[in-house]
Amino acid sequence: MNAVELVRRLHEHRQWANGRLLDAAGGLSDGALRESYPIGQGSIWRTLLHLMAAEYVWLEALEGNESPTLPGDVPGRLPGNQEGENRIASFDELRRQWAALDERWAAHLDELTEDALDETVFKTSTSSGAGRRHGTRRADVLIHVCTHAQYTTAQAVNMLRQAGVESLPDVMLISLARSESV
Repeated sequence: MNAVELVRRLHEHRQWANGRLLDAAGGLSDGALRESYPIGQGSIWRTLLHLMAAEYVWLEALEGNESPTLPGDVPGRLPGNQEGENRIASFDELRRQWAALDERWAAHLDELTEDALDETVFKTSTSSGAGRRHGTRRADVLIHVCTHAQYTTAQAVNMLRQAGVESLPDVMLISLARSESV
């Protein structure tokens, strides 16, 4: 497996895990989705929005938009904060928008080349050092999106457990691999 194939595999796992996470959260009421927890982004809903928003802004940066925001975001605020929360009104809308984003990611990753991994991607920070322009190697951005997703998914699974979801999603890469070999 070469570097491009490895990056694609990590993103395949990210998208698979997102789907399992959405399936597990899909049975919750709006109140349960928005219940407050002292971890992650503070609720399952806001954590899901944050996860999708991070994938959106990083894909935008990878495609050349140095200052990406989601529609409805307040400039200078992180996606998923209360001020921008109304941009996605329902769980079904979140699923639809995320599915469209997954299609964009698939197209982007299909065009990825070995040489492109060493290119510099520029993005203006909205968090630490807000407003500062950072240049980062494309390979590192692509890996960051996956490690951020895994970290955030773990927070969401923890909240799902606390919300009483009995069938928690198995989101481990090894589980994806084993499901494919059966």
